[in-house]
Amino acid sequence: MAAWAPLVPFVKLRLEISDGTLGLLLLCLGAGSTFSMPLTGFLTSKLGCKTVILIASSLLLLSLPLLTLMNSTAGMALILLVFGAAIGMIDVAMNVHAVVVEKASGRAMMSGFHGFFSMGSIFGALAVTGLLFLGLSPFQSVMLVVVLLAILVIFTCPHLWRETRHEGDGPIFVLPRGWVVLLGILCFVMFMTEGSMLDWGALFLTTERGVSAHQAGLGYAVFSVAMTAGRLTGDRIISILGRYKVLMYGSLFSSLGLILLTTVDNLWVAGLGFVMIGFGASNLVPIMFSAAGNQTSMPAGMAIASVTTLGYAGILAGPALIGFIAQVSSLSVALGCVAATMLCVTVCAKTVVR
Repeated sequence: MAAWAPLVPFVKLRLEISDGTLGLLLLCLGAGSTFSMPLTGFLTSKLGCKTVILIASSLLLLSLPLLTLMNSTAGMALILLVFGAAIGMIDVAMNVHAVVVEKASGRAMMSGFHGFFSMGSIFGALAVTGLLFLGLSPFQSVMLVVVLLAILVIFTCPHLWRETRHEGDGPIFVLPRGWVVLLGILCFVMFMTEGSMLDWGALFLTTERGVSAHQAGLGYAVFSVAMTAGRLTGDRIISILGRYKVLMYGSLFSSLGLILLTTVDNLWVAGLGFVMIGFGASNLVPIMFSAAGNQTSMPAGMAIASVTTLGYAGILAGPALIGFIAQVSSLSVALGCVAATMLCVTVCAKTVVR
């Protein structure tokens, strides 16, 4: 997914489209994810996480190179739908798998798992940005990433948990209920914040701060480094501060980072903003996912699918909304609105951990 972030400015240039049109294209990525996620909760219960992860991985490996080749808006929209659907499937299946392993281990592990996810974000953004900087084309850069991903899938497949299926005639789709609804709404806000860095971070640096397109992916890389550092230390931080303080101070810190990024015209301050956003938001989603996996009002797989679906609705609505706001005002104002919504997590932190 992080390999996609440095490609956004090239897609905009290749298709010669406006910010508003780009927002609609990015809507397709979120739409694909939002469609596949509820279905994945059902598939993991019937087929097991391992099978679903392999199917989703295959779709990712096939669709990622096509994102660098499509020269029509309609074709790009179709590939983003497939790409988004694959991301949604693997996201839900990995988190259900993580809850199973976490329960079997008897200790908190979710922040650590998400830390390794963020390590992939660092590598994806830095690798593609570095390859582009060295003169490789977007297609060549992405193909090198695809080859590495294929090798990783082959070598990790035998180590996935063998049996995560649940027998029974459960429904394919389940509406979230109870506490899961609140978790989903807050995940909507947090995913929208993370998605704004993925989809708009590089473009913000090129249009608002004068950074070249070949180096603009560094912003998302810095964000990912900070998020990874926060998640790899997250289980220890949560044990010391507690979930309430991590939710409250983390969301506030992330919101302040967005404000710095958008209001101060300085590259060093922009870098600090990316760090604050990443570190502040690092442990918020893992806390929500662990809570969804351990609540009792819904089956764990269905609850995680519901929370993830509501969360990815932030990626569905967020990019388009940011694009429209940027169209009528500026990208700085649009990202400032994201900062304001992040404060909702701060306000609701006490309710979440009651």
